[in-house]
Amino acid sequence: MPDSNQEIYVALLAGIVLALLLVGFIVAIFFLYQQKRKKQEQEMVTMKDRYEQELLRSQLEIQEATLKGIAQELHDNMGQVLSVVKLWLASLPLEKGHPAYEGLQDSRQMLNKVIFDMSDLTKSLHTDRITDIGLVEAIRFDEEFHFEGQKSIFLFRIYQEMTNNILKHSKATHVNISIIYSTNDTFVLKVQDDGIGFDPNAKKASQSSSSGLGLKNMLNRAQLIGATVKIESEPGKGTAITIEMPNAN
Repeated sequence: MPDSNQEIYVALLAGIVLALLLVGFIVAIFFLYQQKRKKQEQEMVTMKDRYEQELLRSQLEIQEATLKGIAQELHDNMGQVLSVVKLWLASLPLEKGHPAYEGLQDSRQMLNKVIFDMSDLTKSLHTDRITDIGLVEAIRFDEEFHFEGQKSIFLFRIYQEMTNNILKHSKATHVNISIIYSTNDTFVLKVQDDGIGFDPNAKKASQSSSSGLGLKNMLNRAQLIGATVKIESEPGKGTAITIEMPNAN
């Protein structure tokens, strides 16, 4: 009888051990499945992010190529035509006392301004110039910093977007633009105005195809070059936008 009880205990113990091993096996399989699933989800998120980044980069590169083409056309065609008109006006044999003399001088001044403004426009659109002369020179500051070409172009486009938004929407009377290159290798571009301000969260959340488009373009470009964008604004209290980019060189 004791032998029988002992066999029962051994069988029971073996059953418990097998049950524990089975539970452990099931838990291990479930854990490995969860890990694999989590890894697959992370890979899918990474692939999606890479796809979106590449798509955005391609769109911006196409946009830059288009702007470069427009700049080249303006320089090669319109610039030459305006230069010919300028020479033609300069060659008109009108004396100072002629009734049309003052009008001719006004026309020449306006034409000179158009040529000058168009030259500025073509320079700002042409990406090669931004890369060659450096970001700060492109913004017309005294100091000069040189970055890798794509970063300079994107930073300048962000600057253009900020100033364009100020001119179009802010109703500002004063604008302060500062560029800082700190000792910890961080580049900072800050544009501040005393305009009417806006609600940044409402702009970001807007579903309108046009509302907040400039803001989205800035954020997209900043993301591609590893820069951060800080927007401080309230209705009636002006706007300050700060772009920071570590390891700018």
